[in-house]
Amino acid sequence: MEFGTGAVKITPAHDFNDYEVGVRHNLPVINILNDDGTFNENAGPKFQGMKRFHARVAVVSALKEAGLYVDTTDNPMQIPICAKSGDVIEPVLKPQWWVNCKPLAEEAVKRTQAGELTINPKSSENEWYRWLDGIQDWCISRQLWWGHRCPAYLVRIEGQKQDVNDGKNWVVGRTLEQATERAKVLAGGAKFTLEQDEDVLDTWFSSGLWPFGIMGWPENTSDLRQFFPSSLLETGWDILFFWVARMVLLGIHLTGKMPFEEVFCHAMIRDAHGRKMSKSLGNVIDPVDVIQGLDLESLHAKLYEGNLDEKEIAKAKSGQKKDFPKGIPQCGTDALRFSLCAYQAFGRDINLDIQVVEGYRKFCNKIFNATKFAMLRLGDNFVPEPVAKPTGNESLVEKWILHKLNLATIEVNRRLTERSFQLSTRAIHSYWLYELCDVYIEAMKWMVDDAAPEPIKNSARQTLYTCLDHGLRLLHPFMPFVTEELWQRLPRRPDDPTPSIMVSSYPVADSAFVRSLAASYSLLNDIQLFFRASSDNDAVLFESQLPSITSLVKGCKSAKVVRTLEEVPEGCGSLVVSPNVIVHVLVRGLVDLDAEIGKCDKKLQFAQLNLDKILKLESQKDYEQNVPEDSRLATAEKRKTFETDIANLQLSKEMFAKLKL
Repeated sequence: MEFGTGAVKITPAHDFNDYEVGVRHNLPVINILNDDGTFNENAGPKFQGMKRFHARVAVVSALKEAGLYVDTTDNPMQIPICAKSGDVIEPVLKPQWWVNCKPLAEEAVKRTQAGELTINPKSSENEWYRWLDGIQDWCISRQLWWGHRCPAYLVRIEGQKQDVNDGKNWVVGRTLEQATERAKVLAGGAKFTLEQDEDVLDTWFSSGLWPFGIMGWPENTSDLRQFFPSSLLETGWDILFFWVARMVLLGIHLTGKMPFEEVFCHAMIRDAHGRKMSKSLGNVIDPVDVIQGLDLESLHAKLYEGNLDEKEIAKAKSGQKKDFPKGIPQCGTDALRFSLCAYQAFGRDINLDIQVVEGYRKFCNKIFNATKFAMLRLGDNFVPEPVAKPTGNESLVEKWILHKLNLATIEVNRRLTERSFQLSTRAIHSYWLYELCDVYIEAMKWMVDDAAPEPIKNSARQTLYTCLDHGLRLLHPFMPFVTEELWQRLPRRPDDPTPSIMVSSYPVADSAFVRSLAASYSLLNDIQLFFRASSDNDAVLFESQLPSITSLVKGCKSAKVVRTLEEVPEGCGSLVVSPNVIVHVLVRGLVDLDAEIGKCDKKLQFAQLNLDKILKLESQKDYEQNVPEDSRLATAEKRKTFETDIANLQLSKEMFAKLKL
């Protein structure tokens, strides 16, 4: 033999890749291993009965004896190791049970395209079709000691020698009795015995039966009739094929129905640096530790509960010390739940930062303290109106907060329908923190003072109650525990027997409250406002609302209603509210006009720069097709914000320029 000539070793019975080559070229499949790891007769009489590692040494010796041995060189490769025993795994062909998935997948695709199943987000739907279109036969048997045992029985007919690898000699039954009846037909009157296959079913096959199996299938139980199919399955995108597709394939084939109407694929949680959580890195975050809190020393101690070696433990400790120098703070269940929803954009990964969770824990405290304060303002004898509706006596600030409540309700419901949990949490967080707590509760304090007229006090309390009741119910899916606790402390409306916030109706927008009454104010220090009203009715209206206006406008020193332009001091900017009302703001002497114009120019430049970037992004080719819908909506909102900022800044700049004249 000349150097460079030789043979390619192909072992279809002992290598996954070689098996595929063997199938393509019709090569014989020769197994040389017994189940105990020794060589069988196919290895030849010289090596038969040897253990696999001993045989390798013997093969080298035989080559040397025959004068065929040339050299031994290292060959880098990946060797499969059993995670439980540490043994080297040797692939061996075994008879298996298979499912022909192609016709099942075709039916699943057809029904999905017909609208029987919705998959969110859209990227997961594309992956769904990719998997089903390229589906292969499914091996459903496993050589393990745990799992559902295969309901397959070998029929041993007396006096006959049978091939255990021939499927014709097997029967399948849901029960031993059913299998026996089928075996009688196969045996044709001869005596027989049944041997159940020792293999177990693939985990995903057993899991695929879950939607209807837990309801009593194959019996037509009341639970099966009432609860199957279900409306929504929420799961990770990483098991869309392994679990979800199998449930659909088996559900359609065995029941004739889709097991659920919608699949929502959530993102996968990674650490704050975007790394996959790994015990050896020490960045695994146990949800219980986030809920209850854990010091750094206890975090280190948990590393010894696994099977890490000392080097990995040292590396993990270093990672824990870097990410959690003071341990993990106690954040509670609600804060963790809200954080995960707030992170949940239509992406594939969540980079979980414990500081974000801790921030939402403080949000929980804010809600608790605000409700506690509000309960004091309501008083012990407060009785809410039977129905939440406007009385007609609401002040401007009350109408404003009710309007904001309706906007939040509309936004949360719309985003929940779209499965955009990130934007849902943003809306409810903004309502509680920046509108109810920061504005209304502060603005209504004077309305519930002892000196305030009774009609004003009652109206303010009714509005406060409505805002708390609706706000807690709106927040409940995201923070179930704190909202239940606080809602139980609220008085009930007359004839309302609802025992728990869990079974209360979810808020929907009330058209009677939907009025856009909010105005834009320049938040300056010592601001003086002059409302010039051209009609008596408008003058009376603004006179009655001056206390609310003073409370609403941060930094407001005074507010006055005037009827003529002569009553307005010089050095005022103006803003037209309506044809009959103009608001004048005294700014001369309070601000450096040139400096303010310069600030406007800088802000305009910044806003225009960001707007141009967004417009360029949105104008890109295939933007609509390549960018997820949730990202496009967020970008559109940013664009609208910058457009509004530019318009307001231009108005402010013009106002300051006029004051210089």
